[in-house]
Amino acid sequence: MLRVLVTGMSGVGKSSVVTELLARGYRAVDLDDGWCRPQPDGGQIIDEERVVPLLDEETPELFLAGCEENQVNLYDRLNKVVLLSAPVDLMLERVRRRHGNPYGRTEAERARIVADTREIEPLLRRSADHVVETDRPLTEVVDELLSILRLPLQMASSIAMAPCSSTGRSCCR
Repeated sequence: MLRVLVTGMSGVGKSSVVTELLARGYRAVDLDDGWCRPQPDGGQIIDEERVVPLLDEETPELFLAGCEENQVNLYDRLNKVVLLSAPVDLMLERVRRRHGNPYGRTEAERARIVADTREIEPLLRRSADHVVETDRPLTEVVDELLSILRLPLQMASSIAMAPCSSTGRSCCR
């Protein structure tokens, strides 16, 4: 059984990667979708009581996507940790454009994304098994992720792409 955490800062493309993995037939869970518990400071942490049984399910591959301070508590149950990374200006553009997740719309939240990228991403880089850059088409990002893990690419993508401001090409949201 392969268990992979796909992590990274807000706006790097974790949710888009989950959507693409699901479209290709893989079991993938966005931890922001009901798998976290709110905290008094307005943040959230992974609900370990719910996620640990998910990791124990008899599924050949399982991808979890999220970035919370307590994710390290799951590392002993994971086979790989893959960090998604992108330039800060691209991440800020993505959070401004995205639908369904309002985080990153206020100036304070945008400032936190910048600060977290400067302070937290280097820590994640040190603990990650692999780093995948997401400033390119989503299909390429997911192809690289699956290739790193030596998994079949499976069926073609059906996800709409949004243009990258920095390259003009399509990229994940």
